[in-house]
Amino acid sequence: MLKTAKARAEGTQSTDRAAVRDYFVVHLGLSTGLRVSEMANLKCGDVFVGDGTPSLIVRTGKSGKPRSVAFNGAFRNRLAQYLRWKKKTGEPVDDDAPLLLSCMTGGTMTTRALQKAFKRCAARAGLSPHYSIHSLRHTYACHLYKASGWNLRLVQKQLGHSSIATTQVYADVMEPDMRRALERLYR
Repeated sequence: MLKTAKARAEGTQSTDRAAVRDYFVVHLGLSTGLRVSEMANLKCGDVFVGDGTPSLIVRTGKSGKPRSVAFNGAFRNRLAQYLRWKKKTGEPVDDDAPLLLSCMTGGTMTTRALQKAFKRCAARAGLSPHYSIHSLRHTYACHLYKASGWNLRLVQKQLGHSSIATTQVYADVMEPDMRRALERLYR
């Protein structure tokens, strides 16, 4: 899906605002695991791509809790590129400006608009319509859990779960991978 969205965004040579933004939305979800409401509420000033660990601030997560979400260098580069594109196309990039601007209204993208953007990208990628934008969060969580060496606490922190029991769902999903890894141990 990411490759399909990227090809469409780059194929338009950045003239199709929706294509460029939709690609960014998919990359954002896969690189941060944000909830759709958290994506919709992001401001340009909530992202930090300078020195140190790149991160963003979720000002009002579930239950109104703020948190910092770290991300990798590949997404840091994509985010910096997206901000340069926004500036070049005349979209505001000041600290209070929405990170995701609606092509239709010129205001902040709503959660429904983000869901529709995801559905467009998923359909173009040939994915089943039963997938939702929340699938990006699940994919991120599973990949992070595996990449972290099965560190459930790290996944809990990144996702903003107040209870480790909520995060445990990802451990249960990854159980077949765990069993295969254990069987390969010390061979």
